[in-house]
Amino acid sequence: MREKIHPNYFPDAKIVCLSCGTEWAIGSTRPELRVDICSNCHPFYTGEQRIVDTEGQVDRFMKRLQAHGDRQSEADVKAAAQADIGIEALDLGKQYTELLTSNGIKTASDFIKKLEEGGDDALLNIRGIGRKVLTDAKKRLRARGYTLPQSNN
Repeated sequence: MREKIHPNYFPDAKIVCLSCGTEWAIGSTRPELRVDICSNCHPFYTGEQRIVDTEGQVDRFMKRLQAHGDRQSEADVKAAAQADIGIEALDLGKQYTELLTSNGIKTASDFIKKLEEGGDDALLNIRGIGRKVLTDAKKRLRARGYTLPQSNN
């Protein structure tokens, strides 16, 4: 056997668990070893419910989950702000805007409520409002992301 090619053997090498601090001795080619987790603290051996995350995958997932929640809440705030736009924002013309406002339809949500209650006829019964104005208003509301009720007419 050739000399000086084999590593030194340490019969009482010290093993240290970085999670729980347990130490024990074992034979090794290194004098001291440090491990992230051992059989004294690993969930498989202990039976306790906990997450072992040595590479930060759980943290990355939680950050992505938080970012998704933030985007969702921003979208909810935007949708809530959308419901409060005035009827004048639809650019139907000054005459039609004044007609709708004088009949109690001041916001887009009022317009949609009127559609839900009586359909197209509820708006067409307003003197001066015709099919063209109704169609234009619906198109502009859909373009802004509103969902309108199906008309029975």
